[in-house]
Amino acid sequence: MSIVKGPDNSREEQLCRLMDRYEKDLLRMCCMYLRDMNMAEDAVQETFLKAYNALSSFRGDSSEKTWLYRIAVNVCNDMRRNAWYRFIDKRIDLDRLQIPVEAQSEESLALMTEIMRLPRKWMEVVLLYYYEDIRIPQIAEMLGVSQTMVSRRLKKARELLKTQWRE
Repeated sequence: MSIVKGPDNSREEQLCRLMDRYEKDLLRMCCMYLRDMNMAEDAVQETFLKAYNALSSFRGDSSEKTWLYRIAVNVCNDMRRNAWYRFIDKRIDLDRLQIPVEAQSEESLALMTEIMRLPRKWMEVVLLYYYEDIRIPQIAEMLGVSQTMVSRRLKKARELLKTQWRE
């Protein structure tokens, strides 16, 4: 599979194509994951830098979207482990976060707020599955867990969201 390789194999052109195609989606995902727009922008830049450096080693075993999202998830996890991340107000609301999304209803924003309140392992599968439209096998590959684990996390997240939504 030669999805990433362009006709002239120019790494810069390949990177530009990847950025044009996935930058907004990666920014939205990183922003929801990190709860900070500036950190999300840094995470996306770091993702594309790592992708650029690894373009020659991309074998095409997965789609380029799966590959980039896996890099982004790892970058976000690294940023969350950083000591500075502790100083971010994790109670931030969506209005202040300024996530780049289309106009949505108040109900959709309330649901997104509840999703962001979920524990990380459940939040990430919900974001990837429902908002980024990535299938369970690809999510399992990105997160380095089994497909069964992804299904269990999705089920648990849905149960938690139902409970929170009723309240």
